[in-house]
Amino acid sequence: MLGPTGVGKTDLSIGLAERLGSPVISADSRQIYRELPIGTAAPTAEQQARVKHYFIGTHSITDNYSAGQYETDCLRLLDELFTAHDTLLLTGGSMMYIDAVCRGFDDIPAVADDARRKVQELFHSEGLEALLGELQRLDPEHYERVDRQNHQRVMRALEVCYQTGQTYSSFRSGVARQRPFRIVKIGLNRPRAELYERINRRVDIMLQQGLLDEVRAVMPFSHLNSLNTVGYKELFPYLRGEVSLEQAVEQVKTDSRRYAKRQLTWFRADSDIRWLDASQHLNPDDIQI
Repeated sequence: MLGPTGVGKTDLSIGLAERLGSPVISADSRQIYRELPIGTAAPTAEQQARVKHYFIGTHSITDNYSAGQYETDCLRLLDELFTAHDTLLLTGGSMMYIDAVCRGFDDIPAVADDARRKVQELFHSEGLEALLGELQRLDPEHYERVDRQNHQRVMRALEVCYQTGQTYSSFRSGVARQRPFRIVKIGLNRPRAELYERINRRVDIMLQQGLLDEVRAVMPFSHLNSLNTVGYKELFPYLRGEVSLEQAVEQVKTDSRRYAKRQLTWFRADSDIRWLDASQHLNPDDIQI
């Protein structure tokens, strides 16, 4: 089960997992971090007591964890769980994590230290904008597709361009790997105005739950990629005294809505997804697998 942030995946997936007799396998690239339960809207202790969850709070923000590692770990877990379950429920909104399990990744060439050092020096001397300019010049196709706020993904693509003299996109076959299980993709969405209102309201609730204290606690690690995350990167400037709280909160809401829009753009390119309107008071029995 997939869909944009704030659409209502968590509650419905728990009910569906109970109906199926399945655990919930999270496909959320930030809920894996134990330090970030509020800002990532991780399932609560009560929700996790109802249904066994995997990949929730299993890593620290200081761990170097990637979608490729998630593919390896999740496929190994699925092999184990399928010995006891006929159907398993994967749920989340992280596009790369979902693709990692459902499609797999292409074999990208290894990168030598010289190419990696060249990209790192460019990033440290001229910043993300310089990286994006280089990627647009060397691989305009991937430039249009990459998450331009994620400097590590931009750097990875540039490293391959420098190493091979070819575009990063030329190594992406677009062919899904065969999996030893049948995949049913169910997407949740709501009318845009309703979705955006839910997102705005959820930010307010997170603040009431203690989001500022959570952000303050991880502020010494604000340089880490794990914290280049909506809900944290916007509040760091407030804690440094650079913007007002009102400005920072409004930016969290704006960036959350933009992220939801990017998620939907990505998911709508997948014709295998069967979409359901979450505003129609869905219950687990409405979802046919």
